[in-house]
Formats: sequence, structure tokens, C-alpha cells
Amino acid sequence: MKSVVVNAGGAMAVEERPMPVLNAPDDVLVRIAYSGLCGSDIPRIFSQGAHFYPITLGHEFSGHVVSIGKDVDDIQEGDAVACVPLLPCFKCEKCRKEAYSQCKHYQFIGSRRDGGHAEFVVVSRKNLFRLPESSSLIQGAFLEPITVGLHALKLAGGCEGKEVIVIGAGTIGQLIIQAAAASGAKSVTAIDINQQRLDLALRTGASHACNSAEMNAEEIRQHNHERRFDQLIIETAGTPQTVALSLDIAGPKAQVVLVGTLHKELTLNVATFSHILRKELTLLGSWMNYSAPWPGSEWQQATQLFAENKLNLEPLIASVGNPQEFVADVTALAGKPMTGKILLDMTGS
Repeated sequence: MKSVVVNAGGAMAVEERPMPVLNAPDDVLVRIAYSGLCGSDIPRIFSQGAHFYPITLGHEFSGHVVSIGKDVDDIQEGDAVACVPLLPCFKCEKCRKEAYSQCKHYQFIGSRRDGGHAEFVVVSRKNLFRLPESSSLIQGAFLEPITVGLHALKLAGGCEGKEVIVIGAGTIGQLIIQAAAASGAKSVTAIDINQQRLDLALRTGASHACNSAEMNAEEIRQHNHERRFDQLIIETAGTPQTVALSLDIAGPKAQVVLVGTLHKELTLNVATFSHILRKELTLLGSWMNYSAPWPGSEWQQATQLFAENKLNLEPLIASVGNPQEFVADVTALAGKPMTGKILLDMTGS
């Protein structure tokens, strides 16, 4: 079968790999339709950040069931499915308390084992979410990143009636903006340094936008003055500057949810740290996208938003291409920020 393989040093190539086979009684063979590039894949490709090489990445994929193990009785051949990439042990204390993302004995599709940038993949039944008939396979490939944002909203107790501020309008941020607008937020403000991203956010769900390359924290606070209470600030960019900004612009009693992953040391000055105390802020960390019953209500909520036509994915897609085109598009990213979701299209294989 064709597989997009990342070799040590960041070299990517389309290679012929052996067809995967069912090994465990709960295994499922899936023919891939679409598989997305995640921002977390960038260091795995360009910064030697993978657990092993060569590796086939891909944890945001959709496809159809080809065959099932003998213990699988709730999906069947031909069903459309999406990837649920985490596989916790379900046995440790953290799993028993339904804190699945805290499991230390986990596997992860497309990271700790080969993933969906290929024609076929074998995964555990627990790694698949059956798509309703109303969902498309493109939507299925976006299901995992959507649930990342929905998990953050869930941890904050929802967003209904709140003044939501999203710092970082990349793909995850854009999806949170749309989800918050569709889920009863009183207002949604997008903050980014890229004006094109802000313009897109205003077209797809944001009611306000601030360019933090042109406005300092005080100016952003003044811009949000009428919306300073009942704030839910979600930080998705994962930089020291945006974490500090989230605290600097927060209104009294605001909730601040940290979603972005830091890759540099974070140092807060005295004034920024004092905001946490003086404003009595609530800080929440959000890690992955799982709750109980497995894989969580976030996944059902995402498909419901699709069914209600509340999410617009088209402007978030940078490219959709066959394996060779996908490799070219990803390779061109070296040292450059992602401008949208890059999707591998295996439907023509």
C-alpha cells in the first residue's frame, strides 16, 4: 500500500509499505479517505520530534471500515469512521477516574505508532468514532481538532452567555470561534497578529477582532471594556507572549483556559502574575479532548454542530491533495507557519 513516510532529517516520501493486518480481536482495518496534518506534526517532521523513524504520521483521519476482529460487534464493514487517536490503558487509577488524558500507559495513533497518512491502517475499535450518516468524510477528518476546542469549552462549564476571547486564530482557534458562536456565547473576540486570520474569523463567527501586532494589552483591554465581565479567554497560540497577554487583558473573575502547547520557557513579570491574584482569575489547563463515556460528549457535540450546519470548514482548508501533492505541500512548510489545514486525499488511491 502507499504510505507517506517521514524519515530522520525531515525527508518525506511516498513509499510502498506492507498491508497492515488484524492482530488483536478488537482490531479494525480502515481504508483511509482523508488525513489531516496537525500542527503537532510539524516538530515531528522538521525538528526530530517523533518517537521513532521512519514513521507514518496522521491522527486526524476518516475512512471506511474494511474488516473487523472477532470481538467487534458495534461497527461493521462499510461504516464511515473517524480517528480517536488516544488509546489509554483503561485500567490505571487515572483511567478508572475517567481522566483518560492523564494515563501514563497510553498509545497514540500517528505518534507512538504509525497513523493515517496511508491507504490503510489497523487500529483498536476504541480508536474509532462511527460517523453519523449526516457527516461527510471531510468533516470526519476535522472531528479530532474540533473536539480539542470543545473540550476546553466543556472544562470551562460551557460558553453560553459568556464573552469569549480566543487568542490565536489558527485552525484550532478558528474552530473554537465557530463553536463558541454556535453554542450561545454572548460575544466572540478573535486576537491574532495575522490580519487575514482575523478577517476570516469575522466572516465565520467572531463578532470582534484585535490585531495584537498593532494593539498593546492596554488598547485591547479598552477595546473589550464593555465586555469585561463574564469573560472566557481561550489561549491557543502556545507562546509566552500570548499566555501573558491572556492574563493582562482578562477582566475581573475571568476564566482563562490554556490550550496551546509551549515550546519556550515562560516567565511572568510581577505585574502580569499579580493579575491572577488581584482579578481572582480562574486558570484551567486543557489537554487533548476526552471525557466519559469514552471518547466523550465532545465528539457527539461536534457531529451535532455539523448536523446543524454550524461549522464552516471550507475556508480553513489550505489544500487537499494526493500523496505526492501532500508531500510537496508539507515540505514547503519548512520554517513557515501553517495557513490552513493540509489534507491528504486517499480517495483516488
